[in-house]
Amino acid sequence: MSQQEEFVGAIDCGTTSARFLVFNDVAEVIAEAQEEFPQYYPHPGWHEHEPDEIQEVVERCVEEAVENLEAKGHTAKSIKAIGITNQRETTVAWDRITGKALCKAIVWDDSRTRGVIHTLERRLKEKGIRVHDDHHINSVDDLVTITGTPLSTYFSAVKLTWMMEHHEEVKKAHEEDRLLFGTVDSWLVYNLTGGVKSGIHIIDVTNASRTLLFDIRKLQWSPALLEFFGFKENILPRIVSSSEVYAEMADGPLKGVPIAGIVGDQQAALVGNKCLEPGQAKNTYGTGAFLLWNTGEEVVKSDHGLITTVAYQPGPNAKPIYALEGSISTCGSSIKWLRDSMRLIEKASDMDKLARKVEDTGGVYFVPAFSGLLAPYWDSAAGGLLIGLSAYTTPEHIARATLEAIAYQTKAVLEAMAQDHGADLEHLKVDGGVTNSEMAMQIQADIGGFEVIRPLMRESTALGSALLAGSAVGLFGWDVRRPETLNRVNTQGNQTFNPKISTEERARMWVAWNRAVERSRGWEGDDE
Repeated sequence: MSQQEEFVGAIDCGTTSARFLVFNDVAEVIAEAQEEFPQYYPHPGWHEHEPDEIQEVVERCVEEAVENLEAKGHTAKSIKAIGITNQRETTVAWDRITGKALCKAIVWDDSRTRGVIHTLERRLKEKGIRVHDDHHINSVDDLVTITGTPLSTYFSAVKLTWMMEHHEEVKKAHEEDRLLFGTVDSWLVYNLTGGVKSGIHIIDVTNASRTLLFDIRKLQWSPALLEFFGFKENILPRIVSSSEVYAEMADGPLKGVPIAGIVGDQQAALVGNKCLEPGQAKNTYGTGAFLLWNTGEEVVKSDHGLITTVAYQPGPNAKPIYALEGSISTCGSSIKWLRDSMRLIEKASDMDKLARKVEDTGGVYFVPAFSGLLAPYWDSAAGGLLIGLSAYTTPEHIARATLEAIAYQTKAVLEAMAQDHGADLEHLKVDGGVTNSEMAMQIQADIGGFEVIRPLMRESTALGSALLAGSAVGLFGWDVRRPETLNRVNTQGNQTFNPKISTEERARMWVAWNRAVERSRGWEGDDE
């Protein structure tokens, strides 16, 4: 079999859809399939998924993509390894006896747990966390030293706490030692490798680092944090690296193919953009926006509202690579809001057409804090805000203000990173659905004051998991520990967007945006 007839597959399970892509040795997409799965919003600020529906959609995507591959004259056996990348923090609880989910999954951007956060903050301040017999910590800053992440509605342990308090099935399963906890990668791997019969219960280090239960330096679950949250250790998945053979697919057209790469979606995009050296950064513009800055083997603690996270671990015996991350909860979802809720556009691709009809926003600023603000503000009580409206305002102004909001939020994170590192960013590598908008990328360059580099093949999230899986089995000579082995991967068709507005205009707009953010903060109050 020639090299051209060997491929690597990638399961990419995002927030609103799942897909399966098949890549060749230079990262051309040979076959693919994608399908959306239902979103549930039972109350304001709540966002849920049905775990079984996610699993069914993933399996259908694999089957359809393999059919497409075979229609092109290849065979399913030509896929030599599979990588998995997933929406992070989304929390799944299931029964080890039946293998069934015990309740709907709570999605990463769900903000129902604000009350839980207040309770945990009080507990941390009053009782502390017993790290050792003679050492307690009692501040969020000390907690960040262990986990790299603050107490926030964002992270999985807080969501599981809510599940135990509000779903009797979850609480009872925990008491009876039947509960299995995991993020979406854990749920998918468990089911793809045989479920209750033979499925393995694992989580990779990148997803583990998003749980608030993980010591990012020791790469282990923290007994002190388990005690603080009140969780039994037997609910936890086994921690694995991001690049190794974990198990084989148990059923379907790819039965017997090894699953060899697992990585959270934003870390996957860092790898997929080949930001494998310290100082390289990317932003993924999807449902949310996520900027990661590679810090190498160094754990850098941010003083400006960023998360310290594991970027990837390139093998079970390899040292982990770390990153600083700034997360923005509302990015592409703000465009979806204009389409589905406000009905200003019929499809997302209409955004550019509408926004181009005006030269500016007419003084309108949009802070899309639909579920609070994440980095660098970390204000779960912030409320969405449109300000500067007048009789002059049109849908065109609001459309442009929406694109500008995406760019402003990205700039805020980058400024925090610049303060942590003492250097400004020269260029930003980008991927994700919003990058299909030429106007959004030009606005980003204008507001950011730096080059924006967009690759032709922008499935960077899926590609990252594929690179890690291929590296684990030695496919194509790929080795993520040696970036030069990836020199031929996804190198054609880069497009660069350069700033076109003046420094003075950029500064004026930035001041106005920050005034709008201040007005949005604390809207929900502290009485929950």
